[in-house]
Amino acid sequence: MNLKAKFAKIFARIISKSEQKWIQNPVATQTKLFEELVSIGRFTRFGKDHKFDEIQSYEDFKNRVPIRDYEELKSYIELVKEGKSNVLWKNKPIYFAKTSGTTSGTKYIPITKESMPFHIKSARNALLNYMQEKGNADFIDGKMIFLQGSPELQEVNGINVGRLSGIVAHFVPNYLQKNRMPSWETNCIEDWETKVDKVVDETLTENMTLISGIPPWLVMYFEKLIEKSGKKNIKEIFPNLQLMVTGGVNYNPYREKMIELIGEDLDVIQTYPASEGFIAYQDSIHANDLLLLSNHGIFYEFIPTEEFFEKNPTRISLKDVELEKDYVLILNTNAGLWGYNIGDTVRFTNLKPYRIVVSGRIKHYTSAFGEHVIAHEVEQVMQQTLQKFPAQVSEFTLAPQVNPTEGLPYHEWFIEFSKLPENLEEFAHELDQNLQNLNSYYQDLIEGNMLRQLVITQVKSNGFNDYMKSQGKLGGQNKVPRLSNDRKIADVFYKLELIG
Repeated sequence: MNLKAKFAKIFARIISKSEQKWIQNPVATQTKLFEELVSIGRFTRFGKDHKFDEIQSYEDFKNRVPIRDYEELKSYIELVKEGKSNVLWKNKPIYFAKTSGTTSGTKYIPITKESMPFHIKSARNALLNYMQEKGNADFIDGKMIFLQGSPELQEVNGINVGRLSGIVAHFVPNYLQKNRMPSWETNCIEDWETKVDKVVDETLTENMTLISGIPPWLVMYFEKLIEKSGKKNIKEIFPNLQLMVTGGVNYNPYREKMIELIGEDLDVIQTYPASEGFIAYQDSIHANDLLLLSNHGIFYEFIPTEEFFEKNPTRISLKDVELEKDYVLILNTNAGLWGYNIGDTVRFTNLKPYRIVVSGRIKHYTSAFGEHVIAHEVEQVMQQTLQKFPAQVSEFTLAPQVNPTEGLPYHEWFIEFSKLPENLEEFAHELDQNLQNLNSYYQDLIEGNMLRQLVITQVKSNGFNDYMKSQGKLGGQNKVPRLSNDRKIADVFYKLELIG
């Protein structure tokens, strides 16, 4: 262990101890943060429009600040883009994180002087927490790769604009710059397939110890490495690889595929970063849930998913959440997002401390027949089924088939297998039974002969990548929804002949 790793271990111990204050007192931390946000917000245009100076309590805040998505907040963001100050937050943002919305087109999410440090601090602390738990920091002596968007930035009225991962690339500390890969030039390549090929060339002979990226990217990168090297798995290429850091989508559905590609069940830290703020990270490699970051510039609110589309849904703060219940996540941030619906749904797995799993997207669900199936459920039943069958799944999504040419309606699962089950019919039956066991609405529809057993439609190898490429969304933070309530995605798979 060199000097850098020794200092990292000491720093990890210090940070781990200091973090306990808010971890042990999350509700008090949130209350204090709420007061600070409102105090600053009252001097902004948004604060004046919503009478922040009259807010004395959380109840007052709820009465004055409605829940909004990006489109409903866009008029304020447009003023910021025009160069106006003190609109949503004091002064101007220092960045806009540019994201692709499913309904809003390109979105420009403000990042302020106050919010930017938390994006960096959260990622750093996730790694420091790992060092403290494992008792070593050897991986920082090797090469570390971060598969991310281009760090090149544009400017809009004095505000730098880019992808969040590209913006964060400007804040990698100097002591890690020599260890960091790929090169700046490679990171600037926009075409994702070209970039991954170049990353493979640059890293193939390096001593890689940490690799970070969203799971679909990592699968593509690992497959190309194995193909080019002629090796059996990633551990033969990178014998000192110790850790993966993932985000963007749930890692668990990719776990078996990753184990096959890597050659072992590597340590993984799952994170929940968003352009709107860094929300949670996995604080133990022995668990799959994530620690909610209650002191990172975000005051959280929660709306039960079953009430979200009602006129006056229940709206609560952290102290009133319940275990194993799905909530739409609402953010109020030190970047000037107020009552902001990020679009994600979360489920609390622990209340001391508060830990969550991301259960889906409020707009991504299947309920064409009243079954209310969400992403967390389909990922869970897929994982259960794969534990019973020696099969491997690269990617999947599902859509309802409301008007089949014959027979009852059904759920159509589009699955790209990297290893087929020996009996696909038995696999489909097990998948269907697991979903019935988990979702009583779906079970009632099956038993009441309103639906028939799900149907698996096999997708060709690399079919999901081809789909994403056809939509102009290969790479970046883009991912295929796990499920949908219509046939739009399904129709593209058939139109492009991606069915195998």
